[in-house]
Amino acid sequence: MPSEPTNITSIASGLRFPEGPIAMPDGSVILVEIESGHLTRVAPDGTKTMIADCGDGPNGAAMGPDGKCYVCNNGGFNWLDSDGYLRPIGQGDNYKTGRIERVDLDTGEVEMLYTRAGEYRLNGPNDIVFDRHGGFWFTDLGKVRKTDRDVGAVYYALPDGKTIRRVIDPLLTPNGIGLSPDGSVLYVAETASSRLWAYDVTAPGEVDMAPWPSPNGGRLVVGLPGFQGFDSLAVDSAGNICVATLFDGGITVVSPDGASVEHVEMPDRYCTNICFGGPDLSTAYITLAGTGRLVSMEWPRPGLPLHFLNDGAV
Repeated sequence: MPSEPTNITSIASGLRFPEGPIAMPDGSVILVEIESGHLTRVAPDGTKTMIADCGDGPNGAAMGPDGKCYVCNNGGFNWLDSDGYLRPIGQGDNYKTGRIERVDLDTGEVEMLYTRAGEYRLNGPNDIVFDRHGGFWFTDLGKVRKTDRDVGAVYYALPDGKTIRRVIDPLLTPNGIGLSPDGSVLYVAETASSRLWAYDVTAPGEVDMAPWPSPNGGRLVVGLPGFQGFDSLAVDSAGNICVATLFDGGITVVSPDGASVEHVEMPDRYCTNICFGGPDLSTAYITLAGTGRLVSMEWPRPGLPLHFLNDGAV
């Protein structure tokens, strides 16, 4: 297990594969626990309170324009707990479908919004980001079985439960997703390839697709060497893409042009996500899923304000 850096603060432990952190204005952090199926609030003192039991595999979360929390539910994994790590090992035995859910933070009510987009079933929704127009982009990583896997895709939907479309495919395990500070570029990180792709946003829910030889219509920003895996991401106020990175265990910080790549080491090979909070968004909250922890550290640049969460989002 990697050593513990001295510049991180442990906030909570005993979480069941945490992901999807949201740093709330009151100082708490809302996150999902994929293995337990819970949407959980972590107070600044580390106290954990279950908001809702989503079941199966809540994987990503974001606050919407109605003040409710929108959750990507992957439908569930099988799990292996060994060598000090909890980790997913493929499609759950009780898997039925992936879905997008809306959670009332006051009552804990869970509402299912989407399980399909026309002819396409949602297989394993993973990460989510809202744009300034009130719609949301999300990745569908798909599910992995013993002898085959799903083709991944990116979707765009509205909170009305009626409007959804498949925008980008094919992708190989699309995971993290985020928008540039001006909303003109959509970033998508693939886990299996460790590649970060960029798409120019031309209208709400529409992107410009790059021609062949791009395998998916994206511009390659960066690809990592060796055996690593990109997970979820956040964008900072300077436009850098901060991607949680598996196996090498840390946050990979990539400049928009891909020319600068920095790795911030974390003490967990399953570093799954990052978000920004605090009064000036200069505190990074990071989920260390393998060991079940939420940690924080001061970040050298403020995070990007998120629509419908932080004042100052444009």
